[in-house]
Amino acid sequence: MAVENSERSNPVKRIRWATQRVTGSKGVQKRKSIFNRHHARSNASEKRNSANTDLESAKPQDEEAAAIGEHNAAIQAQPGRTIYFNVPLPDSAKDEEGRPLQRYKRNKIRTAKYTPLSFIPKNLWFQFHNIANVFFLAVIILNFFSIFGATNPGLSAVPLIVIVVITSIKDGIEDWGRTVLDNELNNAPVHRLVDWNNVNTADEYVNPWRKLKKATSHAILRVWQGTKHRKAGKKAKKEEKARGLDEAGVDERPATDGRRFSALTQRLDETEAGEDANGDMEMTPVPSPTPGQERSGEKGYRNSMQDLDSPSGVGRGDAGQSLEVPKGDEHIGGAAMSTPFKRFYGSLLDPTIQGDEAARFKRDFWKSVQVGDFVRLYNEEEIPADIVVLSTSEPDGACYVETKNLDGETNLKVRSALHSGTRVKRARDCERTAFTLESEPPHANLYAYSGVVRWEQRNPKDPEAEPRQMSEPVGINNMLLRGCNLRNTEWIVGVVAFTGEETKIMLNSGITPSKRARISRELNWDVLYNFLILFGMCFVAGVVQGTTWGKGNESLNYFEFGSFGGTPAANGAITFFAALILFQNLVPISLYITLEIIRTAQAFFIYSDVYMYYERIDYPCTPKSWNISDDLGQIEYIFSDKTGTLTQNVMEFKKCTINGRPYGEAYTEALAGMQKRQGIDTESEGKRAREQIAKDKVTMLERIRKMHDNPYLSDDELTFIAPDFVADLGGQDGDVQRDACAHFMLALALCHTVITERTPGDPPRVEFKAQSPDEAALVATARDVGFTVLGRQNDSIILNVLGEEREYTVMNTLEFNSARKRMSAIIRMPDGKIVLFCKGADSVIYSRLRRGEQSELRKQTAEHLEMFAREGLRTLCIAQRELGEEEYQRWNKEHDLAAAAVVEREEKLDAVADTIERELTLIGGTAIEDRLQDGVPDAIQLLASAGIKLWVLTGDKVETAINIGFSCNLLNNDMELIVLKVDDDSVDAAENLLDEHLLSFNKTGSDTELKLARKNHEPPAPTHALVIDGDTLKLVLDDRLRQKFLLLCKECKSVLCCRVSPAQKAAVVQMVKSGLDVMTLSIGDGANDVAMIQEADVGVGIAGEEGRQAVMSSDYAIGQFRFLTRLVLVHGRWSYRRMAETIANFFYKNIVWTFALFWYQIFTNMDCSYAFDYSYILLYNLAFTSLTPILMGILDQDVDDKVSLAVPQLYRRGIERLEWTQWKFWTYMIDGLYQSVIAFFFTYLIFLPANLTTEDGRNINDYKRMGVFIANPVVVIVNLYMLLNTYRWDWFYLLIVSISALLVFFWTGVYTAFTAGFTFYKSAPQVYGSLSFWATALLTVILCLLPRFAAKSFQKIFRPRDVDIVREQIRQGKFDYLKDIDPATFDPVAAAARHDNGRKANSMSSSEPSDMKKGGSASNGHQHVMSDDMRPIYPPSVAATATTHNPRSQNGSDGTEYTNHRASLDRAFPPAYNTNAASGINTNVPNGISTAHGTPATPTITTEDYGDPLASRPSMDGRPRPSFDRFRSSMDRTRPSIEASRDFTSAAYLARVESSESRGHGQGQDAGPGGSRLREQI
Repeated sequence: MAVENSERSNPVKRIRWATQRVTGSKGVQKRKSIFNRHHARSNASEKRNSANTDLESAKPQDEEAAAIGEHNAAIQAQPGRTIYFNVPLPDSAKDEEGRPLQRYKRNKIRTAKYTPLSFIPKNLWFQFHNIANVFFLAVIILNFFSIFGATNPGLSAVPLIVIVVITSIKDGIEDWGRTVLDNELNNAPVHRLVDWNNVNTADEYVNPWRKLKKATSHAILRVWQGTKHRKAGKKAKKEEKARGLDEAGVDERPATDGRRFSALTQRLDETEAGEDANGDMEMTPVPSPTPGQERSGEKGYRNSMQDLDSPSGVGRGDAGQSLEVPKGDEHIGGAAMSTPFKRFYGSLLDPTIQGDEAARFKRDFWKSVQVGDFVRLYNEEEIPADIVVLSTSEPDGACYVETKNLDGETNLKVRSALHSGTRVKRARDCERTAFTLESEPPHANLYAYSGVVRWEQRNPKDPEAEPRQMSEPVGINNMLLRGCNLRNTEWIVGVVAFTGEETKIMLNSGITPSKRARISRELNWDVLYNFLILFGMCFVAGVVQGTTWGKGNESLNYFEFGSFGGTPAANGAITFFAALILFQNLVPISLYITLEIIRTAQAFFIYSDVYMYYERIDYPCTPKSWNISDDLGQIEYIFSDKTGTLTQNVMEFKKCTINGRPYGEAYTEALAGMQKRQGIDTESEGKRAREQIAKDKVTMLERIRKMHDNPYLSDDELTFIAPDFVADLGGQDGDVQRDACAHFMLALALCHTVITERTPGDPPRVEFKAQSPDEAALVATARDVGFTVLGRQNDSIILNVLGEEREYTVMNTLEFNSARKRMSAIIRMPDGKIVLFCKGADSVIYSRLRRGEQSELRKQTAEHLEMFAREGLRTLCIAQRELGEEEYQRWNKEHDLAAAAVVEREEKLDAVADTIERELTLIGGTAIEDRLQDGVPDAIQLLASAGIKLWVLTGDKVETAINIGFSCNLLNNDMELIVLKVDDDSVDAAENLLDEHLLSFNKTGSDTELKLARKNHEPPAPTHALVIDGDTLKLVLDDRLRQKFLLLCKECKSVLCCRVSPAQKAAVVQMVKSGLDVMTLSIGDGANDVAMIQEADVGVGIAGEEGRQAVMSSDYAIGQFRFLTRLVLVHGRWSYRRMAETIANFFYKNIVWTFALFWYQIFTNMDCSYAFDYSYILLYNLAFTSLTPILMGILDQDVDDKVSLAVPQLYRRGIERLEWTQWKFWTYMIDGLYQSVIAFFFTYLIFLPANLTTEDGRNINDYKRMGVFIANPVVVIVNLYMLLNTYRWDWFYLLIVSISALLVFFWTGVYTAFTAGFTFYKSAPQVYGSLSFWATALLTVILCLLPRFAAKSFQKIFRPRDVDIVREQIRQGKFDYLKDIDPATFDPVAAAARHDNGRKANSMSSSEPSDMKKGGSASNGHQHVMSDDMRPIYPPSVAATATTHNPRSQNGSDGTEYTNHRASLDRAFPPAYNTNAASGINTNVPNGISTAHGTPATPTITTEDYGDPLASRPSMDGRPRPSFDRFRSSMDRTRPSIEASRDFTSAAYLARVESSESRGHGQGQDAGPGGSRLREQI
């Protein structure tokens, strides 16, 4: 271990949010060291206190004290809450009974909609919001009154009961999952201080109703758990019998859960004072209370403990099993300069309070936590409430949290304890505190909090002295938010500020909505229309019947036994309600039953789709809401999170440039996407590149092992493939390049804030945890090539440099933030020199380089960085500066003052850091790839081809989002980036900025433009993309600017919202959904995405690495983003089209049936008698016509899944909502009305001239036999009509249609064969034996179906839809190439490209004269190699040009321009556009197509066209670098407008901004999103 009392200068502590470390020392030694340091620090603090060396005696400036007072006064003036700790409540805060006036929310939360007691009434209440259900309930009630003529009221109630029960079961299953998650969270364990008086809360009164609810819930839970345990016990017994006792005994051995109950813990307890029963020992590593969790670094901790009793082992190479600081460098550093001002922060401990030490930290439930409680949290535990940190296990008060559930980021964040609370560590310490926390009220902003802690500071030497009033500000960096996880910190002690619904995560989560499909919402209007029709029919029946009774002397006066009502008016009223029962099928309850069955089946098929199954985590696509599957087919806007949704959040170091030489081989996804747009076969090119990279990796590993057998290198984790780098590091190209390479890697190993986790073993492992995954990738690459960060010791960093361990002292760390765009580390080197290493955005570093130096190096590095950025890599520059001792100490004083500031601390620190991060010397640059999830670029391209607009809403910074946008095809090198950033938080400034950009689209943001935008569903041209940060978004979401912002976004192909909170995500979704009246889908994977998932019409959760909160709140859960294309484009489109067709056919079939009954009433004075036997009425919707529409809604397909993905433009009809329209509804209604007229009046006309008789002379003119003439043809017509409207005719569907149509004949024959039919007895042989029946039935069927058949024939022949053309091409074999493709690995873009290239290759053999005969003269038009009628609709070419471009496809011609090679990439400006393109002359036509003047077109670019890349464009040192040379060769094939982006690395731009921040240019500003990257460079 390092000698702590060495002569080495003590470095200044890092600023309080600097990332702290997890030291590599052994656990026992670490604990003892922490105890000793804590004891020494406590003594030192007491000495300082007694010596009065506090802030008042050494105050650097009075202005700061005044600013602190103003800050505290501002906090006091805010309405909020005051929380008291061991301080009695003032009388003003109590009620008459002495209870606290302010009541705080419980920490128990519930996202479920129901409880066991409220489920039935609440669910029924929701279901009877459906107007149709209310109507059917009213009809059932009427049926119970015999006066209305109902024969079986109980039977009529069965359909409504069935649909209500099925819906309730479905809703209950959906809500049960939320209830289980709620219970898990509410009952999660936490250590809470008990047996002390929390004056902020009173004993809660539990009313009888709540007691009943709790008892019911507990009873149901016990029954459920008991059932599960019994089942598990039975299963275990069976398995035990099957395996045998010996094997069972082995299996039943308790599993090790990773907690520290071991011999090690016992040994620690023997050597140290362990935690007593009261939980007083603050440093004891109490095991994490969550079962099965292992703390980060714990494995290494345990393994290192195993070395206590044995000598330090040595693993492979030179890696020892313990971290020791080299002893040889103790003389380095010189004398330390004392810090001029030491601030006394005071302590919350009151030395005059003598506690009874009864308090203890007890394991309790989350739901028991209250405002004002002390809590103690351990490593890996989730934060139960919003907590202010008092103290931590780290000596500098730092702790580390993972905020992925809040903002989606998996990198660690550092939080700091209050300076005044660092001594509050034990339970008895908590008793001895006395302070108040004045807090602002709860709000949803995740990145802001304002509060102040106030206490009376007493002098322990003089307890009777007057106490001094002290205070300390509390900010967001002192707070742990609910939902985060504690990482790499043994423990923290804190106080609870907000609980339950008042925590920030809950304020950002909306209530669980009750979603209904859009068709279901629109269906209410159609049902209302049917209500009006039904009311009209009933009203006519009532009026006619009442009038008839009023006339008198009618036939009914002689044949009826009087009327029920007694008066004409009463008779009319009774007839009205009787007609309501008779014609109730006009609003069919069977429709709702059918829709529930269909949606349930669709959900099952979605769940069963093996092509959406994610094998790695064993997760299929899981529908959570079964009733909105058709909404998936109408999505126009998709809102996606970035981290964990589009990306894996895995950074891989790919390339670098050092001393003007590029290193690294990579074939990135962005490069593959660009090559696709160029027409290159990416499969063959990618295969070739990956094979070369694999060979180079083997070579590199051999060279590394030969130069230094690096024990920390894992072959599988190596991402930086550069054999030439290892050669140069070994001195192959001279000492200068060798030293440059070594110094570059040394900079990467020193300039960072990562946390080292070292796991001893053979070989040992060193892993890194960082605030940014970029940092982890940089440090990991340095480790792989021999510059390994072993850990930190005090304020030193220990490196293993090619086998030699060295110690470097970290003087200061200047953190990265989005404003600075850089971070620096000031290091004292082993030779005593002080060096500042700085890494950051290329434009920022270039602007701070020393003027007049390294001109050639800057030029070469800028060129390399430009190429890296074009490949979609995230670039950084590395620079350094040597500092003199005097210069550093002078600057360090200013830094200390800024770090001690209370007001505007961050701004002051940034300003101080800016003064020293100048006059830099360039070292090189890095290029990192943020790994996307598999298939994300292709998925986004496919969704865009379907006309879907994708917006990214992320908590990441702007630069990161833009880089990902290029990698995943959201942004391309044709787009102009509109970066909205308002620095002064002014709504007027934001409005001016919006007006300026709207003007470029000739818009003003008016209401008229919004109305037009609502009607326009066409995707915007791929010319613009918009990027906005959270602060600016807050301004533009103001009611005054919302409409203008929405219209501006409508004109942009892609929109990226960065640094947004969960509530802002939901607000953006709501703005688009309601503002444009479109269907929206949100997809995310973390708790920070819950709000937008619930706000969207359809919410999709990704079951990834970031917990399951998003999944539990979603409507559909998938394993990866790429499955979204199949969910939406296949299942969504199918479901929408099926549902729309099913509903229309349902209304049609009931119109036919009901109006056939109505026409019969004309001849019966509307007395509501039946035209058919009552069994027909019961079975019509139940049996005769039920299966056909159900199977239509479940199984119908216009095209199969592969074609749906190959031609995504078919999805457009869903976006435009053309499958279900009012025109379609009324068309089917009128068609049904026409067919009812034919069906009834053909029969009427048959019986009008004379009565028909059977062979034995009996009449068949009674109403029941006449009903056979009407009902049987109607059943046949309806089933055949639905068959005509079905696209897929397979044997199963034809069988069902045939059975349904023939079932009415079968029923009539069977039912009339028995006397149970009464007057219907023997009707079947009598009617079916009559030739007139068959003639009438045949003629009725033909005339009823003829208009529909004629209309469909006309439409398909003369006005075909897209799907009609595609189906015809399928029959012609145009899509046969899809048959042999596995849907699991189906890439529609690649498959279409291969097919298209194959067609072009085949077309080359066609002769020119025949082509000219087809296409006309070459001089008069384009010459086609294939006639248009032979091409598939929307030709699947990924390199669309003037002759193949489809105006309805939004692929455009990105990157297909082919200009002549530039002689050199050293030009200051990129190549200009070809001027011919502007004049309408296309110079970029695909292979095989001649230009307008007959000149052979430029062939499609392939890898063979490159020839030998080394010959065409050799590397500057002559060595083969395939990736670098290959990309250099093809750079000029891409459009250059990307360089106009203010966030793109351009060599020309870097040449312009370099050194602008160095001496003589101190007034310049950093280039950034709001900087001055203008388009003049083009």
